[in-house]
Parts: sequence; C-alpha cells; structure tokens
Amino acid sequence: MRPSRALAPNNRLSDHPSAGIGLRLLSGLLMAGMYVSVKFVSDAVPLGEIVFFRSFFALIPLLLFLWLRHEFPQGLATQRPFGHLLRASCGALALFTAFAALARLSIAEAILIAQLSPMLTAIAAVILLSERLTRWRVLGLMLGFAGVLALVWPELSGSDLEWVRLVGIGLGLLSALLSALALIMVRSLSRTESPGAIALYFVLVSMLGALCTLPWGWVMPSGDTLLFLIGAGLLGGCAHIAMTLSFRYAEASRLAPFEYIALLWPLLADLLIFRLPLSTSFMLAAPMVLLGAVVAALEGRRKV
Repeated sequence: MRPSRALAPNNRLSDHPSAGIGLRLLSGLLMAGMYVSVKFVSDAVPLGEIVFFRSFFALIPLLLFLWLRHEFPQGLATQRPFGHLLRASCGALALFTAFAALARLSIAEAILIAQLSPMLTAIAAVILLSERLTRWRVLGLMLGFAGVLALVWPELSGSDLEWVRLVGIGLGLLSALLSALALIMVRSLSRTESPGAIALYFVLVSMLGALCTLPWGWVMPSGDTLLFLIGAGLLGGCAHIAMTLSFRYAEASRLAPFEYIALLWPLLADLLIFRLPLSTSFMLAAPMVLLGAVVAALEGRRKV
C-alpha cells in the first residue's frame, strides 16, 4: 500500500520546488525499501505479524515528527472518534490486503496496481462527496483499468491458470479501493481534526487489528527476519514523513509526475534482488496504468 498524505499541512511555509521534488523521490525510495523488506519475510512471517511490526516501528519516526511539530500530545484530541475508527479501519484493511498481494506478486506489479488508488479516489469523491466527474478523470480510470486487464489477461486466457497471481491481483485491487475510501474519509476528517491525529490513530488501529490475528499463530522472528520487520516499520514511517514534507515545499500538481518515478525502484529490486524477469503483460500494463494516473493527477492544469 502507498503512504497517506494525511499529515500534509494545509498551508505551505515556502516554495522550494527542488526540495519538494527531492523529498518526493526520497519517499518513493524509502517506500520501495519497505516493500522489499516485507517481500523478504512474506513467506516466513504471518501477515498479521508483518502488519504489526510495520505499524509499531512506524510509530517511532511518526511520534518524533509530531513532537517536533508541537502536535504531540496536544494535537491528538478529537471530536469525531467514530470517524477516525472508520477511516483507520479502511486504512488497516488496505495495509493487510496490500501486503497479502505483495506475497503473491512481484513488487513492481503490486505497486503498479496501487497506482489505481488516486483514480478510484476521484470516482469515490463523485459518489460520496458529490464532486464533479470530468472527462479527464474518466479517461484516467479507463486507462488504468485497461492496464490491469492487460496484466491479468494472460492468466485468464492461458490453459494453466495461475491462481496465486490472480488472487494477488484481486487483493491488490481491493487494497487500492480501500485506500481510496480511506483517502476520501481523510478529506472529511481534515475539516475538524488535526493531521497528526488522523495519522496516529490509523497506525494504532492497524496495530490492534494485527494483534487480533495472534491466535492464528505468530512466529518468533530472529536474525535477518527481525531486522527486515523492524526495517519495514522504520522505512514506512520515514517514507510517510518525507511525503509530508515534500508538500511543504512544492504544490501537489508539481509533484504528481514524480510519483510515478517511484516505480523505478521496485523494478530494480525485482531485477537485481529477487531476480524476477519483467513479464510481457507487465510491460504492456505499466504504460497504460501510469498514463491514466498522470492524466488524473495533472487534471488541475487543464481547463475542462
């Protein structure tokens, strides 16, 4: 799953686009490191345990960041506890399904499917927030789903169905949908709630949800496995912060194209670390999904 923008401040303090772009690229690199860490342990550690470590150790950089911004603990008071619970539950389920998809797909494929989330957010905003549906959003969504169809079509048309990959693609799509719903709820909560509260309650609910899986059996991690689990949390938390800071220095529309450079790091990880070849279906799907995401992201620069 991708980092939430819940911490992004409402007012930028200054305009330094080069700093914003650099932080956005750093965020993508850190997020790729988190996915690599999760991928390394996905066969050895139960899903709930991975989510717990990812959430628990993400608290360290997150709390430090909030403290430096003078938002901890005073900024955590809330008037809408049920709203936080609903948003955090969607976010936690998105995290579970994203990691479950990652266990069945390559890192690049899992992140590519996650690129559908902004497009699904636009559609959800039309349904839930009565926002307008423009031709650019429709085009972006059509391109995105055409890309996913190109990715899954070989599995559906082949003589030997790869059910593991099909399940992974389905879980990735579900994660993108849940992420979109969570982002819509963030828009609503941001009217009355502090960004720090939104981010922290999401992490806490994710931890509690992960703890509920304890009766299904966890393992005692040791050695490299423990390091990767801790690294997943620290890298994920730092990626969230880098994403947040990038919006202090540059406008979202300026940063949007650089979000898709983040796909380069998972590609390199698949090729160099996991020795996974790039499939023909992925090469067909990637341009369509990324083009659809770019169309949707750059809509603000067009007159519709």
